[in-house]
Amino acid sequence: MTATPYRGLRRRRGVARIVLFIVCFCGTLTAQVAAPENAEPRRVSYSIELKDPAQHLVHVSVTVPPGGSQRDLQLPLWNATYQVRDFAQYVTHVSAHNAKGPVAIRQMASSAWRIWGAENGATFEYDETLDLPGPFGAQFNEHHAFLNLAMVLAYPVGGRDSPISLAIRGVSADWKMATPLPSVSVPKASLHEMAEFPDPKLQGVIVGGGTLVQAAAYDRLVDSPIELGKFQAVAFEQDGAKYSIVIDADPADYDLVAITNTLRKITAAEVVWMNNRPYDHYTFLYHFPRGPADDGMEHAYSTAIDVSADRVRQNPDAIASVSAHEFFHLWNVKRIRPQSLEPVDYTREQSTRALWWSEGVTSTVADLILVRAGLSDEPRYLRSVAREISNLQSRPAHAWQSVEESSLSAWLEKYPSYSSPERSISYYNKGYIVGMLLDLAVLDATGGRKSLRDVFYYLNENYAKRGRFFDDSSGIREAVEAVAGRSFRDFFEKYVAGVEEMPYDDYFKSVGLRVERAKATVGDPGFTVARSFGQPAQSPVVTNVRPDGPAARAGVQPGDIIVAVDERPVTGDLAAQLSALKPGDTVKLKVTRRGQARDIALKLGAREREDYSLVDLPQVTPEQRARRAQWIGTPAAKAAP
Repeated sequence: MTATPYRGLRRRRGVARIVLFIVCFCGTLTAQVAAPENAEPRRVSYSIELKDPAQHLVHVSVTVPPGGSQRDLQLPLWNATYQVRDFAQYVTHVSAHNAKGPVAIRQMASSAWRIWGAENGATFEYDETLDLPGPFGAQFNEHHAFLNLAMVLAYPVGGRDSPISLAIRGVSADWKMATPLPSVSVPKASLHEMAEFPDPKLQGVIVGGGTLVQAAAYDRLVDSPIELGKFQAVAFEQDGAKYSIVIDADPADYDLVAITNTLRKITAAEVVWMNNRPYDHYTFLYHFPRGPADDGMEHAYSTAIDVSADRVRQNPDAIASVSAHEFFHLWNVKRIRPQSLEPVDYTREQSTRALWWSEGVTSTVADLILVRAGLSDEPRYLRSVAREISNLQSRPAHAWQSVEESSLSAWLEKYPSYSSPERSISYYNKGYIVGMLLDLAVLDATGGRKSLRDVFYYLNENYAKRGRFFDDSSGIREAVEAVAGRSFRDFFEKYVAGVEEMPYDDYFKSVGLRVERAKATVGDPGFTVARSFGQPAQSPVVTNVRPDGPAARAGVQPGDIIVAVDERPVTGDLAAQLSALKPGDTVKLKVTRRGQARDIALKLGAREREDYSLVDLPQVTPEQRARRAQWIGTPAAKAAP
């Protein structure tokens, strides 16, 4: 679904469009870009021409250097999210030529092509429709362009390590560009001839008309999203690093000063927590659309985050959690990586047993960081832990699907039915809990001298900094045992590879807490939903309708896409939103069914839900309270009484 252009920012059709007049928010060019005479001859040159915003159409050219006569080119099947998405479905008008004219071309697979006559170099070209919003999509319209480049750019097979130059053409004269890649403005007349950067002193100088982007290799290029448009941007410096904040949204929907202050706190706290900063410049790209949105995508030197404008307006802290999560990914996922995901293979599924660590434990750390950054406190943190426990225990599938199996099955998440509570658990959810219990277990094993933080130190020093990758769950176990100084075999066999119920109270007693269970009667719509990447902005899709329930009586059907509740766009967890209402309440749903909009009035039924909370033990010792403050990161003097 095309993001709604904000009033006052829409560009009229027919207005002349020229090559980009650019203001670039990026790192220091002179430190990253070699002089032209030192450039390697194997450079692959790309061009993206923004052709037709109304049709979301771009034209892509891939020029390969001299080499073999026969060349294969591949467009990725997937990128970052663990779902085969077949980006070639959006490609048309494929052709190829060399300096003498057209050359032979043949499609070899759904996303692969072969060309001949490339011994002196050749150019592969195609049109592509870009109309999927960020952070996982690529989108071009009259309002902006967001380029998630793995969706857009084919690569020469065997040439992913070649240095890259990318020219972008046809951009509105009043648009700016943001990217974590080195880039410069160049004269329009020179853009066609330039395969290298001009004199680095031109960095940051607007010289009229074009942009050239450079990357050391294809993987670095496609790990660097590009935003083009009339965004708002600020930058701040902190502890020797520069941070850029780029926001594409109606300025009435957010407070830039508040967001900047939040990010200052998060970035400072995470750098301190890791005692490491593997970057000089980092970019936050935000979209706040007026519609469903609640996701982030990590990159090595940036992140792209979409949050509904409604959520941002209602809760200024809404972006803190996702920002802390995505920022921590610059270590855990982008540098601390499982061997099963290396090297990246864009042509097939890559399965791993370690997403519980890479994603779930990233969330564990993010919540701890919010406390250390002063953006949360002990009561809020404990409520967050309790919600995660409630979520896991409410899913019948937790009795038979392990968190490793959930990781392996990530490729099934594009099917809405897979997300039903009876079918699966979430490696985010149980991974969060396992990470939290590991933190308590390591603290207990070492008398408070070591924690989860030290496990990340170990992984960063022994893997990330050495260019090595850990061996899925066994690699994590090795790191935990090295830090704790004892075996964690039972823990990993029971709760990571296995499905035994976790004895929460055995772990929480060291910090003076226990789990309390309570029954609650909540509103029941009579259907379950999941998010589908096949739907616009990942709107919730009805996966199951109980035959005797209120949804069935109201006419809700499996496959219906819920786009609004009580005339408000769905912006977050729809199931939680509905269960917060009282039995007997009537809600108005707006759904789409086979492309047709429908309004459905539904009277909520009732169901019983078991909620979990964390409460103090009858008597909490000073030692337990001190350990709790150490675990959560609350100063001992401010720990809850």
